[in-house]
Amino acid sequence: MSLFLRKPITVERDRGLVRVLGVGDLIMLSIGAVIGAGIFASLGTAAAGDVAADGTVIRAGAGPALIISFVLLGVVCGLAALCYAELASMIPTSGSAYAYTYATPGDPVAWIIGWALILEYAIGNIAVAIAWSSYFDSLLSGFGINLPGWLTHGYLQAKMSTVPEIHALLETAPRPFGFPILLNVPAFMIVGLVTVLLCLGVKESTRANNIMVVIKLLVLALFVGVGVMHIDPDNYRPFAPNGFRGIHQGAAIVFFAYIGFDAISTAAEETKDPQRNLPRGILLGLAVCTLIYVVVGAVATGLVPYLQLKSADPLAHALELAGLKTASWIVSLGAVVSMTAVLLVFQYGQPRIFFAMARDGLLPKWAAKIHPKWRTPHITTIVTGLVVAAGALFAEENTIYELTNIGTLAAFSMVCLGVLVLRIREPDRPRPFRVPAVWLVALGGAAACLFVMKGLPIRTWVMFAIWLTIGLVLYFTYGYRHSVVRTGKPVVVDELDGAH
Repeated sequence: MSLFLRKPITVERDRGLVRVLGVGDLIMLSIGAVIGAGIFASLGTAAAGDVAADGTVIRAGAGPALIISFVLLGVVCGLAALCYAELASMIPTSGSAYAYTYATPGDPVAWIIGWALILEYAIGNIAVAIAWSSYFDSLLSGFGINLPGWLTHGYLQAKMSTVPEIHALLETAPRPFGFPILLNVPAFMIVGLVTVLLCLGVKESTRANNIMVVIKLLVLALFVGVGVMHIDPDNYRPFAPNGFRGIHQGAAIVFFAYIGFDAISTAAEETKDPQRNLPRGILLGLAVCTLIYVVVGAVATGLVPYLQLKSADPLAHALELAGLKTASWIVSLGAVVSMTAVLLVFQYGQPRIFFAMARDGLLPKWAAKIHPKWRTPHITTIVTGLVVAAGALFAEENTIYELTNIGTLAAFSMVCLGVLVLRIREPDRPRPFRVPAVWLVALGGAAACLFVMKGLPIRTWVMFAIWLTIGLVLYFTYGYRHSVVRTGKPVVVDELDGAH
């Protein structure tokens, strides 16, 4: 039997999920996922870069040319988004890039992409939760409430930090057993709350997301409106302090700001008229977010010297350095709300990828169960929540940003190539949305993703290789033997728990 078996393209019948989302909901979900930790947290590192204690440059900063990094990424993601739109209109099913790959290169490439998407949604959400905690701590300090540092920073966060005050927590934290107790409790708690909300139902979750999206857009409008009046043109010089290397590496870091536009493709089976609404939601959401990023990046780098943006909360920090403390506090509040929305959408996406993989036999069948009352994949939602919450207690965000970026870019490149494969293999299949100039867009999109990946540190490539190796071991020990396309036996789930 061939190793690379493809899953036939069929429109999945409803399997217990409820179609309640329109194009407006999808655009709001896209904005909710995309505008978050990237713009509120990783922007500072992308602009300022990162230097080790011995003076070694870990990441070259883009400086004020960060806006070019955003435009570059907008083009890269735009090419991928066009490919996502075509495949989403043809294959309107849960699973995102995983499902699309299963219908093109086939199995086990689909497993590899599904495994890589865990980096985007679950592992990436650990970094979002850590960034949320930083802004939450800043917000509380505005009320005169100062939590102990050992309760707001994980062990790895303190150990790997180049900020003296944070690194010093290794010595000042309680040591009941001779080991420093460093736990990011706020990050743990917010993941728990989001997980509970997602278990209750998708419509309830999208209502909450829509409210949070409106708040985050108002806060970013405040940042731009106040910040633009305090721009110092001297801060734009030098515009590109590290040349194209800084723009390239800055883009590789701040790519985290674009992660999430594809998350709405996981909502295909809960979307009304998905062939029409999914492409619109993906493309319109990405266009809105790119415009916002360019404007915010221009204001942030003009407000203070770019090196001073190196902070866990760069937008609030920039306003504070400019003497705008009230605006800084409001931005911290908005960031807390904003990243709550990101947590919600990513925690929404990951269980549905597990759900799709289990339905194909690549994961145990309990992962395909639907709650009889809430009509949500409750088991995978809870499992995802436990993994993310546990990671947020101890982890360090910058390494996770990079690992998340490389996994997501790998998935994007496979989606771009998948469009070409299907055009060649099944040219007559109906395509409600067609990529224009498909050879140029698809090959250009795949090449652009690889180019951005090249800007990531070597250690990130090593960790990614290890991650993929672990995934292949799991595939050949379980997925290969239980795959539905190989065994011909559909996954049957207890009727009480969901469809089968």
